[in-house]
Amino acid sequence: MLMELDYLVFIGRFEPFHNGHAAVARHALTRAGKVIFLVGSADTPRTTRNPWTVAERTVMIQAALGDEQARRLIICPLRDHLYNESLWIAGVQRTVAEAIRKDGGDPAGARIGLIGMDKDASSYYLKEFPQWPLVDVRHTEALSATELRRYLFEAGDNDRHGALLLLRGNVPEPVFDMLEAFRRNAPAYKELAVEYQFIQQYKEAWKQAPYPPTFVTTDAVVVHSGHLLLVRRRAAPGKGLWALPGGFVGQEETILDAAIRELREETRLKLPTPVLKGSLKGRNVFDHPDRSQRGRTITHAFHFDFPAGELPDVRGGDDADKARWILVSEALDMGPRLYEDHLHIIEFFLGRG
Repeated sequence: MLMELDYLVFIGRFEPFHNGHAAVARHALTRAGKVIFLVGSADTPRTTRNPWTVAERTVMIQAALGDEQARRLIICPLRDHLYNESLWIAGVQRTVAEAIRKDGGDPAGARIGLIGMDKDASSYYLKEFPQWPLVDVRHTEALSATELRRYLFEAGDNDRHGALLLLRGNVPEPVFDMLEAFRRNAPAYKELAVEYQFIQQYKEAWKQAPYPPTFVTTDAVVVHSGHLLLVRRRAAPGKGLWALPGGFVGQEETILDAAIRELREETRLKLPTPVLKGSLKGRNVFDHPDRSQRGRTITHAFHFDFPAGELPDVRGGDDADKARWILVSEALDMGPRLYEDHLHIIEFFLGRG
């Protein structure tokens, strides 16, 4: 059968890959010779919003569509760029071109399209690639991935509320088998279930507020002699992940003073305040709506830079069980081990983002 397109690009996080995704993929395979899946959030830690690695989501996709159709799939990881849309668009374009070249095709001459469902504001990205004709699929009756993750973490050991039945009815059977194995056997599931309960309790505590709360936090990006100062989180959310020193702003302090206070509390860094303020090289606000699972959280980050000298002593304290100077080059490769959007904040100040 002669296909109207050589490749259709399907962008998503697929957390998890559900019946709606499968319907879109099957339709794509009727319109194009091959489908290029771009699996988003590829360089992030496991969270209740992104519980599965790219490798695990790849297996979900292939298993759901079967061996015959899987031969016509090209599955590639796609990094997020929360604060630089141009870099994200360039990443999509570059990844698609590389995938086509590896497939033996010519990106310049290939007939490429984009497939997706223009359902709400979250689908804005479908308009970012005018060079690719859009195959706009109709809505398919399926629970959203957000709802399915909620059912997964609320199922518990006894599943008194029938969450697993809802999961089974909304994902392909091989995907359900993977989710059930993940729930029963994976240590990561148990950790995420604890974090899920913490986040739900945190949100419940703010439920009586007259308006949804917006939290203000601050983070310190301290660079000294080619090293970045990071702390390892002691408690949920993000227990065990590495993070920039920081925290919530107090009622009686400026945001910069809050950054220095949190820096001292979490790292025991003994540099005098005038020295820190004199080394301030930059500041920026990071406000992506999804940057924190606890709710709408806007952080003000401050970049302190010391080009040379002996590294000052640091040790964990307060909310951090460890503080460490890490080579900048290594820190930039720590995406899956960094908390929330801290990789993006680091990249913003250190030049890669």
